[in-house]
Amino acid sequence: MSDDLAARLRTILTLDPDAPAVEFEGRWTDWKSLSAIATGVEQHLATAGLGPGAPVGLVLRNQPAMVGALIGVLFAGATVVTVNASHGDTGLCADIAELRLAAVVALDADWQRPGVRDAATGALGLLVRHDPAVVEVLPGLEAPGPGPFRAEPDGIAVEMLTSGTTGPPKRIPLSYEAFGNTVAAAGAHYSGAGDRSPRLRSGVAIVSSPMVHMSGLFRTLLNLAEGRRIALLERFRVDDFVDLVRRHQPRAVSLVPSALAMVLDADVAPEVLSSVQVVTSGTAHLPVAVQEAFEKRYDVAVLPSYGATEFAGGVAGWNLDLHRKWATSKRGSVGRPQRGREIRIMSLQDDIELGPDQQGRIEVRTTGGDWVRTTDLGRLDADGFVYVDGRTDDVIIRGGFKVTPATIVEALRSHPAVRDAGVTGLPDERLGAVPVAAVELAAGASADAEELLEFCRERMTRYQVPARLIVVDELPRTASLKVSQPGLRELFDEEVTA
Repeated sequence: MSDDLAARLRTILTLDPDAPAVEFEGRWTDWKSLSAIATGVEQHLATAGLGPGAPVGLVLRNQPAMVGALIGVLFAGATVVTVNASHGDTGLCADIAELRLAAVVALDADWQRPGVRDAATGALGLLVRHDPAVVEVLPGLEAPGPGPFRAEPDGIAVEMLTSGTTGPPKRIPLSYEAFGNTVAAAGAHYSGAGDRSPRLRSGVAIVSSPMVHMSGLFRTLLNLAEGRRIALLERFRVDDFVDLVRRHQPRAVSLVPSALAMVLDADVAPEVLSSVQVVTSGTAHLPVAVQEAFEKRYDVAVLPSYGATEFAGGVAGWNLDLHRKWATSKRGSVGRPQRGREIRIMSLQDDIELGPDQQGRIEVRTTGGDWVRTTDLGRLDADGFVYVDGRTDDVIIRGGFKVTPATIVEALRSHPAVRDAGVTGLPDERLGAVPVAAVELAAGASADAEELLEFCRERMTRYQVPARLIVVDELPRTASLKVSQPGLRELFDEEVTA
């Protein structure tokens, strides 16, 4: 977070202290309470001698107290080290102990979990509550020990967990400057070039993505910086989402692709979304069929986007102006690069830049930075629109032929009985690896594995057809609702041992 953004947040918190800021489970936390938590965390860290660069673990949940704690760590110039509260007790304790943290901040419910206080031995322990706003030092964890603590490079705001779609989550260091630039770029991209001075806005943003992953954390920070109230959901459920939309009548909402499909499958009445004009959608590939069905049923503009943890959030996206002009002709695109972002496509074979509509590896450059390789495959057309076709690290080499899982997923999703699909590669002694698929059916639909495989044979080359296909009640997903590759592989391991 840049100094400008830190100053902006400090200003936002004091504009109208008694106004509502964050809603959770039907109750509001005001800006004054949010500020009390943030400044309390900041002051306790300062008293303990923990300032810029100090690694501070936040056991993140989508609750107002943790929003305040996040702001407080950033105000202190320290580094937020994200810790996933959805771990089991053993996994959470192991994570905290292995991270070598100078401080740990958590809700009472997480401090009460077996072994957590012992795992935090040697760190300053802070308990935060939002009702009422409280920051307490835990007995036995009054100060950080001698260390050594986790070493952080200068200027790192957040050590962020990736979503773990293709393997175990990795930790990506993100700088204060990157966060500041990304929030500014997203604000300009979606809000236009209007008055950007700090002020409180009348709307309410619904945040259902977990803050422990980039989509939830970035959306939370963006809306706070914009002075917009937030309604928090601990996780996305259609009924809870519908309740918030009915009560708050937002003009814009953000839904990951699987959540869009869940709203459609639940047959939510169009009048529920009558206030909504735009739906932004990121974190995973958005099938064109889902986008078109949602736009037709609810008469809204669905705006796909593209981002990556490495860039602290958004890289490219649609806005309403682009949608009005290009929606029909650019279906399947994730939009144009946001302000301060450049995208180029590089050849996988000889690492040269490719021309319009040629597929290669996506590279991104942000303001003042170097070109950074991603693991995404994509194209850039002559009008500057970006298309993401899959990932370089999930390509399956089957007997020398390259198979992109996204191609198989897209084909399966086009079957009328299929709600969603996931594809991964499994080792094969003869061919090296083969693609396998798991399919989740639409509500009330029926189809068996052989029918779906025959559907694939009619639509793709022989080497692309999955070697095995299973129908499951629910696909395994990450906390950000992406289909999990490790989870898919476990499904097939279970099938073998069953």
